[in-house]
Amino acid sequence: MNWKTFLAILARDAHVARRNVVALLFQTFLQPLMFVFIFGRVMVGSGFMPPSYKSLLLPGIMAICMVGTGIWAVAMPLIAEFQFTHEIEDRLLAPMEISWLAVEKVVAGTLQSLAAGLMVIPAAWLLLRPGVDLRVPHPLLFASVALLVALFSATGGLALGCSMQQTHIGLMFSLIVAPMIFFGCTYYPWSALEKFPIMQKAVLVNPLVYASEGLRATLVPQFPHLPLLVALAALAVFNVLLFTAGLRWFYGKAVS
Repeated sequence: MNWKTFLAILARDAHVARRNVVALLFQTFLQPLMFVFIFGRVMVGSGFMPPSYKSLLLPGIMAICMVGTGIWAVAMPLIAEFQFTHEIEDRLLAPMEISWLAVEKVVAGTLQSLAAGLMVIPAAWLLLRPGVDLRVPHPLLFASVALLVALFSATGGLALGCSMQQTHIGLMFSLIVAPMIFFGCTYYPWSALEKFPIMQKAVLVNPLVYASEGLRATLVPQFPHLPLLVALAALAVFNVLLFTAGLRWFYGKAVS
């Protein structure tokens, strides 16, 4: 491991992200904030939703922003670099092991995901106030969940970026990302599916469920949520599986 090279490549990715910060902000926050405004402001203000829905909605929006940002930040550059620009070939000549290039991608995506998630809280608070009741009784638990969610988004982006063809980008979002969001308990708690027992069990294969429920447990614990230990354990397992698969696929693509 060459830490100087690793940090130089990481700094380069940070510089690229800073140059595209405006486009990144619009891409990350526009759709979630529209959902926040419509469901949290318009629907609540019109009396169709209870005022408490504002607080229930915020952790799910945070999960969507974090997962979307991490996947986009890792998967899209990998797809372009491997199949279009071939920029990855220059990085493969860097004086460090090939696998550490994948680790650098995951670290960069994790940092971007964390930044996006933390920015959601003040942005949504401005749109939804008054009435947002956030409670963080255990900041370390919240930080642990946020880190695991960010890692999940980055490792998921690594796995998708190394397994998808450029022509299948549309399918990736329509067949993987979109269903993951709508069935990820982002706009409702997992307990809301009690009347649909088969679906309630089926959605447990969706890692976004544990991201949303974990953030809900640490930000708004007064609402129903999955046990926090279950969410933490599930996110850790998904991270290991996705990182292992993504690392293997990255190495295979790089060598070939």
